Amino acid sequence: MKNKDKIFRIDKIKTDFQFDREVAQIFDDMLNRSIPFYREVIEATGEILNSYLGKNTLLYIANVLKEKNPALIGIDNSKDMIEKAKEKAKAYGKEINFAVSDIEKADISEADAVVMNYTLQFIRPIKRPEIVKKVFDGLKSEGIFILSEKIVFEHPKLNRDFLEIYYNFKKKQGYSELEIARKREALENVLIPFTLEENLSLLKKAGFSYTTPFFQWINFASIIAVK
Repeated sequence: MKNKDKIFRIDKIKTDFQFDREVAQIFDDMLNRSIPFYREVIEATGEILNSYLGKNTLLYIANVLKEKNPALIGIDNSKDMIEKAKEKAKAYGKEINFAVSDIEKADISEADAVVMNYTLQFIRPIKRPEIVKKVFDGLKSEGIFILSEKIVFEHPKLNRDFLEIYYNFKKKQGYSELEIARKREALENVLIPFTLEENLSLLKKAGFSYTTPFFQWINFASIIAVK
């Protein structure tokens, strides 16, 4: 039975959200109940890699590309998250290499593709251009970068309306208004979303020859960028 996300039901919460052991244990449930169409985005990512690259999360991608024997590397700066990912990969019999590393220090070289699912939004905005440039430099010619992010909107009313639609989505997934408010508070200084246009601009400034969204639901978007 999958562990349920009950972190924000408790009376006392951490000041800021952290990817610690407690979060690692319930992360799958948190993703599926907090990110609309999360599974569909992962499936689409696997299909894009399968059709675009012609060869070379990770569990679904490994399954989609199993006939092509891809070399997959999972990177996270949380030891707890990596340990949980290793457990899942072993349970599913998938050969995936994992590394505890900060994306700023991780080696990216001669990669066919880089996938960042809801990750860049947790990096300080001032650091994001150099991270995206690092990804660009580490890709092979015509390699692809798939980026999924939570986004905001410059239009104040639309932004408020879209947030309300998103909170209603979370309520339908079983989260209480108190849990939603507490998580929002915990993420306030940790998750800083950009607009879709800002994310596309980051990619273009890094040097990508072509960028386009391939999925969007209200305030969540997925983009593919081609070197």
